[in-house]
Amino acid sequence: MNTSFTPWDWAVLAGYVGLLTIAGWATTRRGMDSEGYFLAGHHAPTWLVAVSVLSTVQSAATFLGVPDNSYRGNYTYLGGVLAALLAAWIVGNVLIPRFYALKVTTVYELLEARFDATARRAAGVMYLIGRIFASGARLYLAALAVSMILFLDVSFHHVAIAAMILLVFGLVFTFMGGLEAVIWSDLVQVVLYVGAALVVAWLLWASLPMSTGEAFAALHQDGKLDVINPTFDLSAPWGLFAVLTGVMLLNLASSGLDQDITQRLLACEDASKGARSLYVSVWLSLPVILLFLVIGSLLYLHYDGGAAGSFRGEKVTVFMHYILTEVPPGLRGLVTVGVIAAAAINSGLISMSAVLVNDLYRPFAGVQSEAHFVRMGRIASVVLGLALLGMALLSYHWQRYTDAALLDFVLGVMAFAYSGLLGVYGVALFSARGSSASVIAAFVAGFLTVLSFQPFVIDSLGLPLTMKGVAFPWQLVLGTAVAALVCAGAPGKGVTGAAKRG
Repeated sequence: MNTSFTPWDWAVLAGYVGLLTIAGWATTRRGMDSEGYFLAGHHAPTWLVAVSVLSTVQSAATFLGVPDNSYRGNYTYLGGVLAALLAAWIVGNVLIPRFYALKVTTVYELLEARFDATARRAAGVMYLIGRIFASGARLYLAALAVSMILFLDVSFHHVAIAAMILLVFGLVFTFMGGLEAVIWSDLVQVVLYVGAALVVAWLLWASLPMSTGEAFAALHQDGKLDVINPTFDLSAPWGLFAVLTGVMLLNLASSGLDQDITQRLLACEDASKGARSLYVSVWLSLPVILLFLVIGSLLYLHYDGGAAGSFRGEKVTVFMHYILTEVPPGLRGLVTVGVIAAAAINSGLISMSAVLVNDLYRPFAGVQSEAHFVRMGRIASVVLGLALLGMALLSYHWQRYTDAALLDFVLGVMAFAYSGLLGVYGVALFSARGSSASVIAAFVAGFLTVLSFQPFVIDSLGLPLTMKGVAFPWQLVLGTAVAALVCAGAPGKGVTGAAKRG
């Protein structure tokens, strides 16, 4: 089969660009203030916010990594939905009401009510570091796929070009209309990447030389349909106990302490609608994740369980192998659009710029017009976009050194910032201890705890080699515990009236 991009593929890609341009233009409002730019004026519909949250949570890691997960393993990744439901209940009942009561633009303003402005700024810096890590890693994963499709290899310079293409997509729609344009473009992107996945699933199903019953029997016999893995094994990222602890904490931080998701929840009319949109997004994620797991199962049957993880000498996921070798022209363009849609970084850019402008810049800017802060938000998006590009290029070497599965690598880098945020917010919300200084120390301690489990650190410092086998959920649990202990190490002045009212 011809593996190069055909005119039909380019036409599909051009259609995608045109569709997103129309969506962005239609939702652009001139003369908006900073609340309109960063929070869509608190008038975003609940259903649309739920879809936007789904789009933000899902990524190229889902599109490419989840099929590989079920192809090589089973369905234990579905346990992440249970963890997300538990986390959503906590966020919806504990955090979102407090955020709305304090009328915050970013979630880190709560720490100013509890401690002081320094703690708020420290949380903002920690978030920015963590989001650069996480979004940069996702950008790297998507760039791998786009590089393979466009250039048929994953050389460093081709991955860099692919990453820059994806960055331009993200910047355009962040510039056009702020959060409202991003939310509507998220809807377009969900429809496109789910649609692309459905097309591929149908192609695979139609090509199987067996009945439905025979397919289920073959998968069941090989243990490919197992959902629960009741193990305490520290090297198993999707074991039941890892899911109920580390993966639940990952979802709690993602939906309640990460401005990338929480900014959407704060765009609703009130706290109850924000919480409802979070619940709906979690339930919507179940069929989406199941779809990509089914694709992995179909690929397992398609290749008869054989190894299909390379292309022209390059190591790729099994889904990527199928896209490059068997998806017909035209449809390959659709799948490329699906990868780009799943990898959209505009959501990360708008949330990071909100934190940079509102938490770090505004307190020192003095009296300025609202248009000034919107303009600074756009400038911040460009600066942060370049930081994401740098992280994506660093991830090219980082992931190869660790030799981690792409999905685990992308999720694992989120633990660097989340451990400190979880520890600090746990102490801030449920105790009267802690100080601004201990908050900063806790962020550093959580980061360093997760860093100590990275293979390049273990190798360079001569740490116990057994630390290499600790999966990312357990790294997050340990990092959170260390951060909480450090934060609680300082006596507090009690919870402020503002925090109590929240």
